[in-house]
Amino acid sequence: MTTDSKVNILTRLTSFRLIRSLLVAITKMCPSDGDTRLNVALDLIAERRTNACTICRISAILTRVMLAIGSTVFGTTLDVVQKSLNDNIFRRSMSSVISGLARFGVNKPFTPGAPFQVVWNVTKSCNLRCKHCYESAGQKDPNELSTKQALRVIDKLADAGVVFLAFSGGEPTIRPDILTLIRRATEQEMYVAVATNGIAFSNPDRVRLFKNAGMKFVQISIDGANAVTHDEFKGVPGAFARTISGIRNCVAEGLFVEVSTTVTRHNIAEIYDVISLCEGLEVRWLMFYNLVPVGRGKELIDMDLTPDEREYLLEVLWERISSEQKSSMEVLTTAPQLGRFAYEANARSNSRDEIISPTHFNNARLPSQMIGLAEFIGGCGAGRFYVALEPNGDIYPCVFFPHIETMKVGNIVTDDFEAIWTDSPLLRRLRNKDLLQDACGSCEKRYVCGGCRARAIGYFGDELAPDPGCINNRDIWDKLAGICVSELEFLVCISSSVAKANFSEG
Repeated sequence: MTTDSKVNILTRLTSFRLIRSLLVAITKMCPSDGDTRLNVALDLIAERRTNACTICRISAILTRVMLAIGSTVFGTTLDVVQKSLNDNIFRRSMSSVISGLARFGVNKPFTPGAPFQVVWNVTKSCNLRCKHCYESAGQKDPNELSTKQALRVIDKLADAGVVFLAFSGGEPTIRPDILTLIRRATEQEMYVAVATNGIAFSNPDRVRLFKNAGMKFVQISIDGANAVTHDEFKGVPGAFARTISGIRNCVAEGLFVEVSTTVTRHNIAEIYDVISLCEGLEVRWLMFYNLVPVGRGKELIDMDLTPDEREYLLEVLWERISSEQKSSMEVLTTAPQLGRFAYEANARSNSRDEIISPTHFNNARLPSQMIGLAEFIGGCGAGRFYVALEPNGDIYPCVFFPHIETMKVGNIVTDDFEAIWTDSPLLRRLRNKDLLQDACGSCEKRYVCGGCRARAIGYFGDELAPDPGCINNRDIWDKLAGICVSELEFLVCISSSVAKANFSEG
């Protein structure tokens, strides 16, 4: 039976009103067992719990059936899933997947029952002046939540089923109570990440403090392969050396370290050098970000990549991802176009045994018959896999969405977070890739890509507009830019050839 056939079975099952109603019922709280019936059921299946009420035990039977079907879809077994449920993060993830089936059914792409990740800009205070900063960070927001409010927010996110909580900014290490917040999130069994410029972590004692508080993942930004490029982009001399020191200290402490790089025409010629640098630093992930014209990034719009430059970047990334050479460092990107690029490359591949499905989280190598799963994983996750919080608690679909009333979906302090996730009209529009306009809407790869919705807003003020950075939208880019694309292609060709030669030589 093909993967598509198995998915169709799951789709039909969740379309039956009775089964859907039962799934919804098990996501509710059990007054006897003090948790949702789904979470109790997962604990029973994992043998982490032996006592439960009769209804929760019946819920465990239905949950086991769903896990059995889901495990075959993803090429594993129920025994493997059952053992994995002893891991808190995996169990929370499974709970979110099943509750997503209950709330939204099987959709392309899939929406979980709660955002897998929340990125919380806990402060606007910052010690750098990055040219592309989406927050226009620098000074503290006068409406920044107090420690007491922030702790209540963490509890609310945990109760909703959020799996990953990333503290960002501004510069989150500047916030005086950040360790208190990390500890609370860890106590609530969320996976805690910190997105930072790494300067604070140039002191190894600070790294240990954060690690001991519960930080497991750290994202540190590098926007050039050398001090000249990086410091000019960051706006502070000497930042590069301290950031590199911070990365080394985090790696030495055994943390999961990701380096993030926003690719612009300012640094595109250094892509191979950035990869080499991060490989040498022994980081786990290297994430290449799009430039989004929001915050201070609006002033950098002339440095945005053309569609051809972005296609070159995708070629570089795919060359690395699909290489047979093994590496401990995963190369990723937030550019959803890589999903489209990979889909096309897999189709052209001489190998029919394996396909590669890139996401924001990993580059999954799957049996070729599972290629259809890429459409369920999807591309842009704004309002579907993650949401963003502002220092005052305002909720946006993504950190790169402009802070205007039409893009705000609520406030975590005053509103019902779970109701927002389920019912927000804006979030529902973002999840439905069939609503996309122009080339993005008619593209056969819209379920694996769909374009960056923040870039669509940044350029057109419409979340359903096309992403002008895709090769399929080159005509739209040309109208926007009013530039000679052939000249830019020539410049890219020259710069990439030089970079590639330098990379090959050592």
